[in-house]
Amino acid sequence: MKSTRKGLRDGELVKDTYERLTCAECEKVLKKQDDPDEVFAVRSCPECGREWKDLR
Repeated sequence: MKSTRKGLRDGELVKDTYERLTCAECEKVLKKQDDPDEVFAVRSCPECGREWKDLR
């Protein structure tokens, strides 16, 4: 699983006009799953199911 920064650099993710992360392939806003026991949150695309780590 890649980080969101690497996904932005690789062109897998883009930011929309409101600075929200969107999947470049599906053009859907990513959903965030935040586990309080982890150092990172998981962002996933609701359309294709791909996931990225969002480091805090």
